[in-house]
Amino acid sequence: MDYRRFPLLAAIASVLCFCGADWLQFRGNDANGVAGDVKEPISVAAAKWTTELTGRGASGPIVIGDRIVLTSCSGFEQDRLHVHLFDAATGKQVWERQFWATGRTMCHPKMSVATPTPASDGERIFAFYSSNDVACLDLEGNLLWFRGLTHDYPNASNSLGMASSPIVVGKTLILQVENDTDSFATGLNVETGIAKWKIDRPQSVNWTSPSLFRADDGDDLVLLQSSKGLSAIKPETGMAVWRYSSANSTIPSVVVSENTVFAPSDGLVALQPTAELTSEPKEIWHQAKFKSATPSPLVYEGRVYTVNSSGVVTCGDSQTGEVAWRLRLEGPISATPVAAGGLLYFFNEKGVAQVVEPGLKKGEIIERREFGETILCTPAIAAGALFVRSDAHLWKLTK
Repeated sequence: MDYRRFPLLAAIASVLCFCGADWLQFRGNDANGVAGDVKEPISVAAAKWTTELTGRGASGPIVIGDRIVLTSCSGFEQDRLHVHLFDAATGKQVWERQFWATGRTMCHPKMSVATPTPASDGERIFAFYSSNDVACLDLEGNLLWFRGLTHDYPNASNSLGMASSPIVVGKTLILQVENDTDSFATGLNVETGIAKWKIDRPQSVNWTSPSLFRADDGDDLVLLQSSKGLSAIKPETGMAVWRYSSANSTIPSVVVSENTVFAPSDGLVALQPTAELTSEPKEIWHQAKFKSATPSPLVYEGRVYTVNSSGVVTCGDSQTGEVAWRLRLEGPISATPVAAGGLLYFFNEKGVAQVVEPGLKKGEIIERREFGETILCTPAIAAGALFVRSDAHLWKLTK
């Protein structure tokens, strides 16, 4: 036996150990809110650990192997930007980095400058803020590059704050910066921060995040949504492939499941790109009863779920749009629900977790927990655990 292979085998085993255990951006690796690798239910009744946090933040956590990354902001004007990295096993903070905001920090009292969820390609961390500042760090906390987009685009802001979370596809970081004046989307080189492309977007305030369309041939597309429609672009070039012209919502973001795009548009519309791709996608169904407020829609195990402004969950068949049942939760709810192990996880603004078991004819709340703190973020699920944050604490919940 060649014992020199042992270090290599150990390294491979380490990689395999964490394979599928990441949650690298807003709503997870596929931007759909589903942790498909988690097969067992997770309980919210007790925390594996709880860690105190600094500053404010509505951004969700991301999971990179055995690391948890969060962003926050502090100071009277929220102009101190923080990036935190925690050990997933213990909750201990491994490092923290701070930066001064270079752009505008005004935002609605409900939000914070640290509203966008960070993203990662597994090697680098991309922290994006409402001030249009982007910091790229390695996993050890070393700054690789920093972009203050307000320096290049001084009119790109709005008085309520920006909330769009970045997405990483291959070697490109896609940012959606949409407002009433200088409105654009851009793709940055993950290694340098230099723009590969920039495209003009509708001049209208928009808080949606880029979404991901996984193509069977590996040629993934990024979906950009606004009140003027929905566009599918190539992440490397920003070139538009197809467009859906009907108005979309400006807060909840589209979600993709099994090559079908579910877009919040006067309820919910299910779209499938045509074989020609360059033409407008085919409308499969349009159901006005699927109203989304702040949370983005969720598609899980053949069912689609939306949450309205009253905290009512509407469930229906994802192929036909037929409504199956409705369930009233304690609201209001800002966080997008996530799914794993056959269950749905909802967190309302008052810090109440509600776990729903979705049946064919009705949904049932099977577990409830009060955290006692405002929760606005979309949680992360990875490696059999659920991670959720408030301004003051980060929790790890396990089965």
